Amino acid sequence: VKLERSEKSARRRVDRTKMKLTDEVFRSFRVAKVFRENTDRINSMDFSSDGESVISSSNDDSIVIYCCQEGRPKRTVYSKKYGCDLLQYTHAPNAIIYSSNKVDDTIRYLSLHDNKFLRYFPGHTKRVVCLMMSPISDLFLSGSLDRTIRLWDLRSPNCQGLLHLNGRPVVSFDPEGLIFAAGIDSRQMKLYDLRTFDKGPFSTFHIRQDYQGCEWTGLKFSSDGKKMLISTNISQIRLVDAFQGHEMHTLTGHLNNGGLTLEASFTPDSKYIVSGSQDGTVHVWSVDSGQSVSVLDGGHPSPTHCVQFNPRLMMMATACNSMAFWLPSIEGDHHNAEPHHSTHAAHQPLHPGI
Repeated sequence: VKLERSEKSARRRVDRTKMKLTDEVFRSFRVAKVFRENTDRINSMDFSSDGESVISSSNDDSIVIYCCQEGRPKRTVYSKKYGCDLLQYTHAPNAIIYSSNKVDDTIRYLSLHDNKFLRYFPGHTKRVVCLMMSPISDLFLSGSLDRTIRLWDLRSPNCQGLLHLNGRPVVSFDPEGLIFAAGIDSRQMKLYDLRTFDKGPFSTFHIRQDYQGCEWTGLKFSSDGKKMLISTNISQIRLVDAFQGHEMHTLTGHLNNGGLTLEASFTPDSKYIVSGSQDGTVHVWSVDSGQSVSVLDGGHPSPTHCVQFNPRLMMMATACNSMAFWLPSIEGDHHNAEPHHSTHAAHQPLHPGI
């Protein structure tokens, strides 16, 4: 009993310790757990806003919910008829939206509590390629190969706004949910005020194209709203100033020779960028310098399509056909992150500065 109490006390002390993400901490990251719940490629993932869970969708038509604190899969639901991709948590902890990669191009709003659809959002006539919830409300944006961006409200099946474009879009809300950015035809970035977007963009940037055939595949704002990250289908990621539109850095070093959609993400402190690679590694760059900080090898046997950092806890998730949870080896053993070390690290909240 005394041992059990002292263990709990030690864990509480560790829980209260706030870790700050540094180059050294990032280089110490190791895979703590691997989950082989899927039989095909994991195509998207999303952390809950409290960092307690992460959810994934796969080409095997399954949606898996994982507990980040306990490091285990909690539940699997299936979308056999429609398939699933681009899933996003809503502001309710047990509800998601996701796109279909089979049958039709309707977006679906699903209750995870009882695995029932709450609403359908029809309108797109070709595959949906980007989907994002507003960080502050029930609005969400979708972009499609039908060359449109649509604004939706979870409370209505009807499209709330429609933009016709000249090419394939990528789209993202800013962290305050008042502005959204639309990347169009892999050449232009347009910024819209959500309240007056029907009047057109208030700012347009032209981004230079170095390589023919380079397509933008993803767009994300940093949490401080100052930068935008553009993922592409080649071995190149663009970091752009969100106010002036000038290119800050071109990030290279990762491999993408197959025209793959490889996710790149900011860390919550906006100081680092993480990305997957065709060879299964995970690459880390400094936002300030644009230089490589680390190349992490977690043993993924195929391309790491999904890479995200937990918004609240000191952990990262990456996925190919399997899901991996990464944690810093804070006990000084940088070669073997034992499960009990990993559990302590996972419980570490991020530093307030992050």
